[in-house]
Amino acid sequence: MNAVRHLEDFDDAAFDPFVADEAMFGHCPDPYGPLAELRRQGPVHALNYRVFMGEPPDITSSDVEHFTVVGYDEVNQALREVETFSNRAYLRNIGISFGRSVSTMDAPEHPRFRKIFQKAFLPNVVSKWGESVVDPVIDSLMAGFEKRGTADLVQEFTFHYPFQIVYRQLGLPPDEVKTFHKLAMAQILVSVDVAHGTEASRKLGTYFDALIEERRRNPGSDLVSVLAQAEVEGERLPQDVLISFLRQLVNAGGDTTYRGTSVLLTGLLSNPDQLEAVRQNRALVPQAIEEALRWDGPVLIQTRMALRDAELGGVKTPRGAFLDVAAGAANRDPQRFPDPDTFNIFRKPEHRHFAFAFGPHVCIGQHLARVEMTRALNAVLDRLPRVRLDPDRPAPQIRGIMMRVPKHIFVRFG
Repeated sequence: MNAVRHLEDFDDAAFDPFVADEAMFGHCPDPYGPLAELRRQGPVHALNYRVFMGEPPDITSSDVEHFTVVGYDEVNQALREVETFSNRAYLRNIGISFGRSVSTMDAPEHPRFRKIFQKAFLPNVVSKWGESVVDPVIDSLMAGFEKRGTADLVQEFTFHYPFQIVYRQLGLPPDEVKTFHKLAMAQILVSVDVAHGTEASRKLGTYFDALIEERRRNPGSDLVSVLAQAEVEGERLPQDVLISFLRQLVNAGGDTTYRGTSVLLTGLLSNPDQLEAVRQNRALVPQAIEEALRWDGPVLIQTRMALRDAELGGVKTPRGAFLDVAAGAANRDPQRFPDPDTFNIFRKPEHRHFAFAFGPHVCIGQHLARVEMTRALNAVLDRLPRVRLDPDRPAPQIRGIMMRVPKHIFVRFG
């Protein structure tokens, strides 16, 4: 690592991207009521979701006609039919933030590069990271509060947890973790703050470019080394695609898992009978995770672009239009999930949820996310005896219209 330059902070070191996050994702406590009303009126609507929810439009796509998709079957179709509804919509924001990302690509590029990335994220690979990468992060974070009897599980645990896992996976120096976290979070602000979003992207890109070259010369077992050398049928990843992936990994692997883990803990702690059931029977952990992802998955809206004039749910979507695909609305469609607004780990799921998208662009890191959520929940149950919400502090409130999370989960234990 000595040959790699230090990671540069913002020119304005006082800039706080965590405050700007609210401007990006809003602080609405319940977008599901308005979405349910839309669904009662029809599965697809000619409107911009952000504007409909009372937030300013995404400045990278405010000039484009938007349609909001809320019906289960229509969300399924929009995510599945990539020949009509394309991920190219993300060129305007993810493309600016991350560069030549596989998330912005269609076939034939997308499946070609995805095959190479998948080699590093197969279930048998990520399961091994549990003890070697995930557990040491849990140990270091919980050491700060597990003997105290009280904690804020968001600010002291889930907020830092997946980012530090990514940091360890990449084999980066510990003294730069705070700067890394700031820059990683700021990249996605490009939709509301182009200057800071692009500054973060540029500085991470410069850093990763040098890091990849260093790891090619001196490879280790870290993820950068693995991806720098990975190949399928004799093809390796182009440098710009790999840099883009590393930029995006911090958000796709860090931000969403932080939110998903926080929602999981909120759901269980707010339903003590279900929390106790999981404590007594850890075989319930997987279904608790899937219910949390369905009930309030971290990514409520996914975006697609119509490549040609089409029809979806009986509504014509012209070529070039953007679709605000409300995965969160589909996950609460009462035709597929009875009593959908209730968190219930005992429901018998008969239909898939869309928390990790669907189709060719289904989340490549979903197996790792489940490993992280599983180990976080087991650690909370094992190491915080009789953990419960603190009755003297405010209850957790999940907020946001795009990506959702509670700011605090105050608990007592012991």
